[in-house]
Amino acid sequence: MQKFRGVSNLNLDAKGRIVLPARYRERLVEFCQSQLIVTIDTDQPCLLIYPLPEWELIEEKIEALPSFNATTRRIQRLLIGHATEVEVDANGRMLLSNPLRDYARLGKKVVLIGQGKKFELWDESLWNEGMESWLGEAASEAMPAALEELTL
Repeated sequence: MQKFRGVSNLNLDAKGRIVLPARYRERLVEFCQSQLIVTIDTDQPCLLIYPLPEWELIEEKIEALPSFNATTRRIQRLLIGHATEVEVDANGRMLLSNPLRDYARLGKKVVLIGQGKKFELWDESLWNEGMESWLGEAASEAMPAALEELTL
């Protein structure tokens, strides 16, 4: 499967739908018959969007974690509990439920970010704020050893 890359500025319509960029649609049809899972990010106010086969691998790992650990149980509740099956229609649209939109504070303008095997969906203003913050942090943080060895 090809990786999802790039930033796309999109609009959320009045019914809570976004239209996926055309460059992703064919790959999603081939890989997962346009079946996606949308869930929340537990650290940031954004949504994670996975092709169904990718999500099933993650879900299996999450379910296998010991539920007696409070942190593990929290992650299980949040990620699996919010996981919503979504199908991309013939026009490339996908409907996002109210609880998901509310969690990510999605307004009319949103940003879809390719993250390899998944996407992130952000409210445009929150994405822009995050970008400024992350760029500032990158300049002042110590580089992890694994990244120091990476050549770009």
